[in-house]
Amino acid sequence: MEPTHYDSKIKQLEKTIRILSKKLERAQTNLQQLEQTSEIRESVLKGTIRELQQSQIALQKHSDELETALTNLKNLQAKLVESEKMSALGILVAGIAHEINNSVNFISGNLIYANNYFQDLLRLIKLYQYYYPESVPAIQKEIKKIELDFLVEDSEHLFHSMDTGVQKICQIVGSLRNFSRLDEAEFKNTDIHQGIESTLVILNSRLKPTCKCPQGIQVIRNYGNLPLIECYPGQLNQVFMNILINAIDALEEKLEKQGFIVNDEPVIPTINIFTEILNNNQIIIRIIDNGPGIDDRIRSKLFDPFFTTKDVGKGTGLGLSISYKIVVELHGGQLECYSTPGLGAEFVIQIPTYRQSRVQSYATPANEF
Repeated sequence: MEPTHYDSKIKQLEKTIRILSKKLERAQTNLQQLEQTSEIRESVLKGTIRELQQSQIALQKHSDELETALTNLKNLQAKLVESEKMSALGILVAGIAHEINNSVNFISGNLIYANNYFQDLLRLIKLYQYYYPESVPAIQKEIKKIELDFLVEDSEHLFHSMDTGVQKICQIVGSLRNFSRLDEAEFKNTDIHQGIESTLVILNSRLKPTCKCPQGIQVIRNYGNLPLIECYPGQLNQVFMNILINAIDALEEKLEKQGFIVNDEPVIPTINIFTEILNNNQIIIRIIDNGPGIDDRIRSKLFDPFFTTKDVGKGTGLGLSISYKIVVELHGGQLECYSTPGLGAEFVIQIPTYRQSRVQSYATPANEF
């Protein structure tokens, strides 16, 4: 083969190499550009992800703050509603107690004189009968007409029943005043049993036999030997009231829907109240009913503001929420609920007998209730 042919081949190969070299350079340049673009995009993407993560954190923070604000708003609304309600109730109770007490004192005072006057008249009649056994026909006729012997015999029962009625009214008025404790805005030594009994007196009309509950609701007291405890008595009485009303409502609901029958035997709707002292510095109050009980789904929400299972107009959902705050926040205690559906519910209140440091009231002082 001639040298010129090799030269031609070499030149052609060199040309091809130059072309390939340029293509390789362009490819490398494009690759570098792609790598740079990829790095830029990756950097932008990472920046965007960081911003999104920061935004998500900020959004979660705002969401948490909003949820906290909403919870605080609900709690504040609950406090305001309950405070307003209790303030109105306190004023109403004070007015009623004052007016009834004045009238009862008037009746009670005059009843003594009326009885004395009546006894004086009876003695005078006996004297007339002793010295003038044979009275004129007109007097004998009147004696027979008014049934004097029965009148004399029944008068003692009559005055006794009126006195009993007056004492009962005085007890109710005393219970109203004790329940509201309008003059007690500070911690004071208090007999817990007195507060429970005052609450039961006020609820007596719902414990007696009614159309909804013909056999009535029996209350079994199992009181321990408790010392006086330092507390806000008026507000603790409100706790007792709320829990007992819920128990009565539950018993009436069970009676209406299921009836109180166990093993084909009728059972009396019952509320058991236990009190005891624990470690000499805590008292326990347990209020137990044999109503329908509470399932776990509802029980977990019992102390939430405005949560209620009652029909519209029959419950505000504030009673147990406020009770929880009174026991836990105001007295530094515990309020818990235990229940097995179908077997009733148990509310356990545990509060210290005295406080080393006072907890600031969560709402209106007791004297404004």
